[in-house]
Amino acid sequence: MTYLPSLFGGMLIGLSAFLLLALNGRVAGISGILGRLAQGANIAINASFVTGLLAGPLLYRAFAGGWPALTVTTPLPLIALAGLLVGFGTRMGSGCTSGHGVVGLARLSPRAFAAVASFLVAGALAVTILRGFGL
Repeated sequence: MTYLPSLFGGMLIGLSAFLLLALNGRVAGISGILGRLAQGANIAINASFVTGLLAGPLLYRAFAGGWPALTVTTPLPLIALAGLLVGFGTRMGSGCTSGHGVVGLARLSPRAFAAVASFLVAGALAVTILRGFGL
């Protein structure tokens, strides 16, 4: 039954993406939401969504009684570089994995299918290369 928290979390992600699209006509892509928030557009909706994302781990801790066990062995500079590359990729790909993968695929968007395929191939290549270097 260890899959139940993941199943529940996935259902919540799908529900929130559906509600944002159905009620506001906006795709739940985190990069777009953060970008619009930084530009001062639709502050109430975008800030609410980001607040919900930040509150998620706190709710998890409240209900689970603690933080999940987590070990990060990757050096901080490599994590920062990866974050910058992800940010660059979301701009280049006109969206992030949440927008393309959760909402775009559900809408049968050809651009989303191409983007998700690119994400998966790039991720597999990155893991293969990094493992080759022992990272």
